[in-house]
Amino acid sequence: MLNDKTIAFLVAPEGIEQVELTEPWQAVKQAGATPRLISTRPGEVQAFDHLDKADRFPVDETVDEVLVADFEGLVLPGGVANPDLLRTVPSAVQFVKDFFDTGRPVAAICHAPWTLIEADVVRGRKLTSWPSLRTDLRNAGADWEDREVVICTAGPNTLVTSRKPDDLKAFCQAAVDAFAG
Repeated sequence: MLNDKTIAFLVAPEGIEQVELTEPWQAVKQAGATPRLISTRPGEVQAFDHLDKADRFPVDETVDEVLVADFEGLVLPGGVANPDLLRTVPSAVQFVKDFFDTGRPVAAICHAPWTLIEADVVRGRKLTSWPSLRTDLRNAGADWEDREVVICTAGPNTLVTSRKPDDLKAFCQAAVDAFAG
């Protein structure tokens, strides 16, 4: 289904909600694509199970070493700290914006839409997130909905969003479908 496609997973060095990284990663692999872990620093990233440290994962490349043209899609895992750290790194924000500018699909879950707000790509788009981001997203011009998964094609690309880990099954399927085109 996704044979020969490469999907970027952009994360900060720490604060990633582990299950929001690992389940989409497995879904992408099972669909035949190659997932690549991209971060703002080389080495390893620290995932969390809510507020408790979980596993560490090796970074494939840094955001400064890759081009959007190298990927057919982007996954933004959540966790509170992960997108909050990403949105403070200009090259990470630009990387996200470039996916929208080039029409490539993006999938973001939980708190990840904070990075989308920073990239100024939510205006006029329908999406969902962890409930505490609702006001931030509306203030940035998004149409926020409280649903398991929201697929928005009103814009230059397909944007898939979900609220939380409980929504991962629907999120993974919608993301794989979006990456398949």
